[in-house]
Amino acid sequence: MAGMNRASYAIAIVGEMRGRFITFEGGEGAGKSSHAAMLAQRLRTLGIGVVLTREPGGSPGAEIIRHVLLSGAAKPLGPDAEAILFAAARDDHVRQTIEPALARGRWVISDRFADSTRVYQGTLGHADPKLIKALERITVGDLKPDLTVILDVPAEIGLSRASKRRGAAGADRFEAESAEFHEKLRDAFRMLALAEPNRCVLIDAGDMRPTVAERIWKVVSDRLDPATAPVALEDVAS
Repeated sequence: MAGMNRASYAIAIVGEMRGRFITFEGGEGAGKSSHAAMLAQRLRTLGIGVVLTREPGGSPGAEIIRHVLLSGAAKPLGPDAEAILFAAARDDHVRQTIEPALARGRWVISDRFADSTRVYQGTLGHADPKLIKALERITVGDLKPDLTVILDVPAEIGLSRASKRRGAAGADRFEAESAEFHEKLRDAFRMLALAEPNRCVLIDAGDMRPTVAERIWKVVSDRLDPATAPVALEDVAS
């Protein structure tokens, strides 16, 4: 530590360890945004640097594409075109936000990621599987979440929550789909959890928010052990 003040030493230590990447997935109204934010705040109380982000969006370019996608403007173009737009947004998001944060030792928590494209445009939209895989290979590459939390809630409960959340505003492109669509969406996410148990964990999100938050925290603690993560001390004064 000779020749270094405390702040520069902290930067060096954090810079040597790549951050963790956690994603939240699930149907509409499952509580992804709320629980992602709650987890981020809990990690920050441990001194962990956290970047909270979302998809589509999370970077300037991706936020522009988000408006196009959620407005429904791209729906007439079909699921292949929507998948390509999601991939374009994800590419900007990964390059501008996620990768730089992980390289700085930050923990990145994203409300949705590539699994949503697999499920929405792939499984339910019947987009060409080869296209989905190719887009993911190009935009995501070797970047994989360390943990994916899939929040599971009956479709009717999720849709009711989504309706209360938006108030007088109209439903977005995906909230406006049929009840059958949302039931199939739930099934698809449950199948994803079964297919990749080493990365994904299915959380019952039908209970009160504090109860669900504790379930999520237990999984994060057991799998990623945040108590041992380096403290983000870049702003410590010398």
